Amino acid sequence: MITVVGTGTGAPLPPDAEAAVARADLVVGARRHLAAARPPAAAEQVVLGPLAPALDTVERYVAKTEHEDRGEGAEGARGGRVVVLASGDPGFFGIVRALAERFGPERLDVRPGVSSVATAFARLGLPWDDAVVVSAHGRDLRTAVHVCRSHPKVAVLTGPGSGPAELGAALTHRSDARVLVVASALGDPARERVERVTPAEAAARDWGTAVSVVLCLDESRALAPVRTVAGPAAGPDRWALDESEFAHRDSMISKFEVRALALARIGPRVGDLVWDVGAGSGSVAVECARFGAAVTAIEKTRDGCDRIRANAGAHGVEVRVVHGAAPTVLSHLDDPDAVFIGGGGRELPAIVTACARRARRAVVVAMAALDRVPAARDALDAAGFACDGVLLQSSRLAPLPGNVTRLAATNPVFLLWGVRPPARTEGVPQ
Repeated sequence: MITVVGTGTGAPLPPDAEAAVARADLVVGARRHLAAARPPAAAEQVVLGPLAPALDTVERYVAKTEHEDRGEGAEGARGGRVVVLASGDPGFFGIVRALAERFGPERLDVRPGVSSVATAFARLGLPWDDAVVVSAHGRDLRTAVHVCRSHPKVAVLTGPGSGPAELGAALTHRSDARVLVVASALGDPARERVERVTPAEAAARDWGTAVSVVLCLDESRALAPVRTVAGPAAGPDRWALDESEFAHRDSMISKFEVRALALARIGPRVGDLVWDVGAGSGSVAVECARFGAAVTAIEKTRDGCDRIRANAGAHGVEVRVVHGAAPTVLSHLDDPDAVFIGGGGRELPAIVTACARRARRAVVVAMAALDRVPAARDALDAAGFACDGVLLQSSRLAPLPGNVTRLAATNPVFLLWGVRPPARTEGVPQ
C-alpha cells in the first residue's frame, strides 16, 4: 500500500498522516515537505525532482513487499511502507494520477489536504463551484490564456515559464475586464501574499517561485447564480440561433442553416481560439463563444465592429473585436484552433491561404459566389488540409393569406471546410 498525503497549504499534518510517516520505510516528497514531515532516520528519503526515478524507487519497494507477502525472496530494496507527500489535494492535478497509472488505484491510500485553488478563493471570500480550473504547469500556456479570455472566473495552476508574468503578458490588450489575483506561499503565515494586479502589472514583475495559484477574474461577474453542475457553465441549450436574435444590416448575416453546419465543422470548445474573419454581425463569433471558446472577430467596418460588440453583450459572451482588413490584420493575432471565413471578396484566396497556414485544426469558408470556390479549395489543398464541401439551399415555411403555408427559398451558399489531418499536426505549435 502506498499512502499519499496531501500536506494542505501550510497546515500541520493530521495525526493519522503523522503516524503513517513515522512508520514509513520510504518517504517521497519535495524537499520542503520532507523537512516539515521529519521522517524517521531509518527511512529512505527521495526528493522529488523528475518523477520517473522516484516512481522507479517506489516500484522497487512495492515489488519487494509483494514478494515478502508471498514468502518469496527478492534482491534489492527492502520492502515496507511507502509514503508520498504532496502539496494540497494530490488528487487534483497532482501525483495521484501518475501513481494510479503506474501501480493501480487499489494500491493507494490517499489522505487529501486543502487545494491551493480552494484556499485562494477562500482568501477572497468567493465560492468556486463555478470556476474553471486549468493547469499550465508543464503545459503550453495557450489553453489557460484562452480559458481566461472566455470565462469570468478561472484558476490557473502555474509553473516555470507559465507563471503570472507570462499569463499577464498574454492577456494584456486581449481581455480588458480581467484582474489577476496572485496567491503566493499560501498557508505560510510569514510569507503568504494575495495580490490583485492588472495583466500588465503582472507582466512587469518577477514573481519568484512561491506562487501557489493565479486567479483570473471578471470581478463584475465573480458571483454567479446558484449552480447544479460545477465547473464552466453548461453549453448552450440551442444553437444556430435565428437571425432575428442578432442585430444585422440589410440581412447581411450567416443564415442559421449555414451556421449550424459551420459550427459542426468548427467544433468550438473550452480552451480553443476561433477566428471569425469578415465577421459582419458576429453571429458565428457569438455562437462559438457560447460554446466556451475564446473568439476574435475581424471586421473591416467601424459600424460592423460596434454591431459585433452589441451582439456579444446581448448574448452575455466575450468576443474580442479587431478592426481591420484581412489578410493584413491577421499577422498580429494569436494562432487559432479553427477559423470561419464569412467574407473576403477578391481577397478571399489570400485570406484562406493566410488562415490555413495558421489554423491548428480547421478552416471553414462560406461563399455565395460559386466562382470563388475553386480558388478557396486550392488554398486549403495547398496547406495540406483534407477538404470537403456542400451547397446549402434550404426552403423555409412562410405564411400565405388564408392560413396556408408556402416554401420560401433562401439564397444558396457553398460551405467549404478543410481539416488538418492528424499526421500533419506534427510540427504545428501546441
